[in-house]
Amino acid sequence: MKTQRTDDPIKAARWLRLGDCVAFPTETVYGLGADAMNADAIAKIFEAKGRPDDNPLIVHLHSIDQIDRVARDLSPAAWALFEAFSPGPLTCVVHKRDAVPDVTTAGLDTVGVRIPSLPVAQDFLSACAVPVAAPSANRSGRPSPTTWEAVRHDLDGRIRGILIGPQSPRGIESTVIDTTTQPPVMLRPGAISFEEAQRVVPALQLADTVEQKQRSPGTRHRHYAPHAAVEIVDAEAAAPDRDAGYLGLNRPKRPGTWGRVVLCRDLSDYASRLYATLRQFDREGFTRIVCEPVEPVGLGRALMDRLTRAAGHVSGETSNDAAAEEGEAPS
Repeated sequence: MKTQRTDDPIKAARWLRLGDCVAFPTETVYGLGADAMNADAIAKIFEAKGRPDDNPLIVHLHSIDQIDRVARDLSPAAWALFEAFSPGPLTCVVHKRDAVPDVTTAGLDTVGVRIPSLPVAQDFLSACAVPVAAPSANRSGRPSPTTWEAVRHDLDGRIRGILIGPQSPRGIESTVIDTTTQPPVMLRPGAISFEEAQRVVPALQLADTVEQKQRSPGTRHRHYAPHAAVEIVDAEAAAPDRDAGYLGLNRPKRPGTWGRVVLCRDLSDYASRLYATLRQFDREGFTRIVCEPVEPVGLGRALMDRLTRAAGHVSGETSNDAAAEEGEAPS
């Protein structure tokens, strides 16, 4: 299969409505979309990504008006969060309707729902006119793609098409909140911080067990890992290495003796550049990637979550090294 590319959301939506997989940009990362109500189309996502079938997908909608097509019995907390943060980088786990295929939700009786805000994503989802299930548009286990070129690198020849758009401005996945529990629980930190969400739903809690976290898409297996070994080390303690890349907020010791040093302006810039930089360091052939830790508060909580996953330090996950190693070497 030759993967086609277009900058026309209507053309890309036509491919999806024919039962194919289409990668599309959002404000967080690029997603790999298929008709959420078409089990055969959803199966193509898992095949293209090499994604384990026990990993649920997020359903993307054009507007709040579409929620009742896939969800039922939304709690007051769910409505409050949707009204506060949608369109935007928020995913609410809600009770699913029976019409949503089990393959979309990995057999769970709940479904994650999100309404992206990026204009091209809005245009695409509007043209699709069906709920669109979409994980990140990368080979399973690899860093999420924030550019269409990264999608092409991972999935060229494996999917029908790519909708070309801008680099994803947020650069880190959506926040996932389970609104079917009392109190609601943040399952995955993301572009909306716990503190921001808690101002809307004061009873909100953080997931504190593996079982809770695994109700979220993107938490059951190792994720976000480049080919190079990722280490999380303070700038002062980082050992210079010509075969290593460094990413962080503060300048490391002897920056001229590193293979490459990438410094970020602030936490938002760090999050926005994380995945693209991990992929860049892989392309440049570094064997080590050293990332500076940040305080796990606000956006820093999501950033540290992604860094520890990239380094393979998250407890309770299933290893997905085989899937990560299936991808071609970076070019």
